[in-house]
Amino acid sequence: MVRLSTPALVIGALLLLTATSDATFKLVLFYEKNDGLHQDIVFNYAVSMFNNLHVYEFQAHLEDVTGIGSFQLSQKACALAAQGAVAFFGPQQPALAATVASVAKSLEIPHLVTTRQAPLPPGMHTVNLYPDADMLAIALADVARALEWRSYTVLYEDDEALSRLQGVLQARDPSQLPIMLRKMDPEGDDRPTLKKMKHNAEMRVVLDCSPQRTVELLRQTRELGMMDVYHSFFLTNLDAHTMDLTEFRQTGANITAVRLLDPNENTIRDAITMWDQSELMMRGRRFPLTARSVRTETALMYDAALFYHHALVKLNASNSEQLLSAEPAECRLPLRRYSPGLLLSSYMMGTEKLGTTGTLRVDSHGRRKDFSLQVVELSKEGFNETGKWELGGYYTTRSSQDLDSQITESLQSKLIIVSSRIGGAFLRFKEPRDPTARGNDQFEGYSLDLIAAIARILNMTFEFRLVPDSQYGAFNPKTQKWTGLLGELLERRADLAICDLTITYVREEAVDFTMPFMNLGISILYKKAEKAETNLFSFLEPFSIDVWIYMATAYLGVSLLLFVLARASPYEWEGGGPHERNPTELENNFSLLNSLWFTIGSLMQQGSDVLPKAVSTRMVAGMWWFFTLIMISSYTANLAAFLTVTRMDDSIKNVEDLAKQTKIKYGTYASGSTAAFFRESNNSLYQRMWTVMNQARPSVFTADNKEGVERVKKGKGDYAFFMESTSIEYETRKNCDLVKVGGQLDSKGYGIALPPGSPYRKMINWAILKLQQAGELKVLKNRWWVENVPDGCAGQEVDDSAASDSPDLDLTNVGGVFLVLVFGCIAAFLVAILEFLWNCRKIAVEEKMTPWEAMKKELRFAVDLRADTKPVPKSSDAGSEPEEEEAAPTSADSFMRLQMNYDQYSVNPQRQ
Repeated sequence: MVRLSTPALVIGALLLLTATSDATFKLVLFYEKNDGLHQDIVFNYAVSMFNNLHVYEFQAHLEDVTGIGSFQLSQKACALAAQGAVAFFGPQQPALAATVASVAKSLEIPHLVTTRQAPLPPGMHTVNLYPDADMLAIALADVARALEWRSYTVLYEDDEALSRLQGVLQARDPSQLPIMLRKMDPEGDDRPTLKKMKHNAEMRVVLDCSPQRTVELLRQTRELGMMDVYHSFFLTNLDAHTMDLTEFRQTGANITAVRLLDPNENTIRDAITMWDQSELMMRGRRFPLTARSVRTETALMYDAALFYHHALVKLNASNSEQLLSAEPAECRLPLRRYSPGLLLSSYMMGTEKLGTTGTLRVDSHGRRKDFSLQVVELSKEGFNETGKWELGGYYTTRSSQDLDSQITESLQSKLIIVSSRIGGAFLRFKEPRDPTARGNDQFEGYSLDLIAAIARILNMTFEFRLVPDSQYGAFNPKTQKWTGLLGELLERRADLAICDLTITYVREEAVDFTMPFMNLGISILYKKAEKAETNLFSFLEPFSIDVWIYMATAYLGVSLLLFVLARASPYEWEGGGPHERNPTELENNFSLLNSLWFTIGSLMQQGSDVLPKAVSTRMVAGMWWFFTLIMISSYTANLAAFLTVTRMDDSIKNVEDLAKQTKIKYGTYASGSTAAFFRESNNSLYQRMWTVMNQARPSVFTADNKEGVERVKKGKGDYAFFMESTSIEYETRKNCDLVKVGGQLDSKGYGIALPPGSPYRKMINWAILKLQQAGELKVLKNRWWVENVPDGCAGQEVDDSAASDSPDLDLTNVGGVFLVLVFGCIAAFLVAILEFLWNCRKIAVEEKMTPWEAMKKELRFAVDLRADTKPVPKSSDAGSEPEEEEAAPTSADSFMRLQMNYDQYSVNPQRQ
């Protein structure tokens, strides 16, 4: 802004040089003497300055209207018009200003006011330099929107404030919570109203009242404990710079205000200096106001005088041939109007002047619409500018770094109270319990480690406290209050709340949440079916007992059939030996024992040295081999499954299977987000399941997740529990007999809850994002879901599938095969002993020795590993000479015989 003057010019202006015209213009100021605005001083100074600078002579007429009525004021205005008044200024009271405006309109006398009250009667003779009510409402609405308040309470002093706040009342998004309207007590005691606001957790307040009343209300707010970082106040009075709010700077409360007059600008500072020097020279006293105590109406009155004078100068410049005259006007009939008034008023509508409150410009209706507001926020140093509103809208002037620095400083200077509850891996008491432990030393778990990691990044201190009712939080329609963790936040007993707290739409309406630190979904917790007791003869299980009986019957039947067919077929009979040319006897290899051996060898896929020769026997053998191929392949395939897979109860594999059956009951935690998911879902399947759960007797709902887990564990597969996947993962690692069934029904996340409007949300979000990018969130989860799982399945791989579990193959599964082998070997050994004893008896008879001697002889030979041949036992006929046996043909004899046969064939080829 440009400086209007300097103290040196003020001295010259007060010399009151003689005007070049005999005309005297009377400027009338209607004011209240003891209203504290001191408009008379600034008005007198402005008139004196005009007399020094221009050809017209001005006379300042001050009219005190304290306690006067509208009728009396109209008579005074008419009398002053008859005395040559060429312009009316003021008064501040809306009713009195309307009276003067009516007279000015009738007499066409310019009228300038600086009131923020109700609009004046329409007409081009009255100019109001106070920002237009409609435009000011738009400005306040833009600022309120920039504050990002989803809901707020409007506290107003009088009914006229509602017309000024129309824009604020209509600024909210229709989808957000409604705006509360509360009128302040005329007697000044607003504690009952503030108590209601505290009970309803109304933490954002738009305050429209006088500066004195504003300070008193903030004091009452502090008495009720509502002056903290979570409460925000938006002061709509443009005189915020005059309020002494020093006592509220250390409370941490967010106090935002708007002002038309910037006390730090040189324009207003120089103007006050001039007013002070003028008052000192004229009356020997100092100007009682400073740049931080001067009211907006005072500065506007000075600007109104400047604005009028500027319009008069413009009019004079365009009518240099004929000077304006100060003609009297008459209110009595017939009316006598001020003839230059209409022309002067039109010039005011088109002029522009720089004043102490910015650029002065009005529209054709005399309303000031082009103005700017400074948005300030209370800090430890006082009011600091955070933004600015102009005709184009609101824009911020504070950098994000400054805002973050301010929030960080507040966070580091405060002990952050963290509310939580005992539950699973998130938070539990240290074991063994230390009765002397206090605060954070009592607990351990994921929640504590996560907050500790955030505190390390933000350099803050915190303390964990358990919520008394151990609930997550639900709205109680009877008490109209939230319970659990959310209630702790809304009652301001905690700054943060963390546990397995799901972010939902309903909770988001009540409190604020950070970004999710863990993603999850609803799934089914179920009990594994009890494994069947291991059987030493489990290798028999691939086939049923009926199949084994049929196979044994088929074995015997085929063996007998092969024996009968082999005896009946002539092709299965042959000579006794390969060197016997003319056998006297034929033998059949398929005796009953050989037939049984052939079929069992084929069944075992080992084969036999006895093979069929006839077509019929070969057909039987081929069919038997095909049969054994199919049976052995089927047995091998099933044996692998039976020995490596422990079959579980796969009656339910997903939520659809659970919904179709009626044997297995299912339920949820009654007051949690999982129950809300089924209750509010639009999916027909989930709606049907919710109906089934509601109608189930006894109730399938539980008081908490722990009860649901215990109910699943104690049941015999007749109860399933819906729970978050992360909690299920923890429970299945802790309890080997529990398993997760199917996939996730939805997708959501766990977040840290904060009171609505908490300034710490952005900083904590930043810390969580930093931990996520560094991989620390994954490390924390692994620590409490894998490494520190108490008891149960800690350190084991957990299979989420309910259909099967595949353990390693151990001796209990295949022990029966070893038993069969052992008993078979023992049986073979016993048979061998019987054969040995029978042979010893036979030798004893043939060689005429005792059985004991024969046994020692055979044992001696059996243990002699060097003996490769065994002598033929002697003939049983001891008295006869053994016949001389024909020597076995040698290889030479065989060759000679073949040569002789060849020679004979060569001499007489026709011999054959």
